[in-house]
Amino acid sequence: MDIQNAQKQVDSWIKNHGVRYFNELTNMAQLTEEVGEVARIIARRYGEQSEKESDKSKDLGEELADVVFVVLCLANQTGVDLQSAFDKKLELKTQRDHDRHHQNDKLKD
Repeated sequence: MDIQNAQKQVDSWIKNHGVRYFNELTNMAQLTEEVGEVARIIARRYGEQSEKESDKSKDLGEELADVVFVVLCLANQTGVDLQSAFDKKLELKTQRDHDRHHQNDKLKD
């Protein structure tokens, strides 16, 4: 996924369909709600909780996409170039964590 293009697509969608962005606090609450929906699916489908019949039709991909959408909204409205921030974070994690993870006995098969 090209994050920069995704930010532009979300901005265009908001302007054409959403009227305007919700304020940052509302979007933060929305993000929390969407992450909760992802957590519910993961806990019930992959964790130890039993999955309710009504949850079996939930689409994890759709819920993850909801999270991404709201994150892109927050980035747009706060002026964050998420592509640049992600690239920097990935480089940092690569430098910081490469040896650490390879030396972690818990991760070895």
